[in-house]
Amino acid sequence: MEGLNVPLNHILLVSSLLFAIGMLGLMIRRNIIFILMSLEVMLNSAALAFVAAGAHWGQPDGQVVFMLILTVAAAEVAVGLGLVLQVQKRFKTLDMDYANRMRG
Repeated sequence: MEGLNVPLNHILLVSSLLFAIGMLGLMIRRNIIFILMSLEVMLNSAALAFVAAGAHWGQPDGQVVFMLILTVAAAEVAVGLGLVLQVQKRFKTLDMDYANRMRG
């Protein structure tokens, strides 16, 4: 049985919708946890677009870039959660307006 052949346009549409949802969450939310989750959604939408394009053209480049995106996402989570812990410890809240008060 052959696999499903989903048109590239449909996958790119889903990817762009995911990116728009992530951007909306990034712009609207003030909580650091929600901002980090929105960034993850945006990274995953870019990864989906690269994998779909690579599969469409029969090249492994999309999967290579996907592995790079996974690495960047893991580093972003590690650094982001460290920052979240420091902001929570210092300001007792995760609201970004209070984090803007940080001074050297």
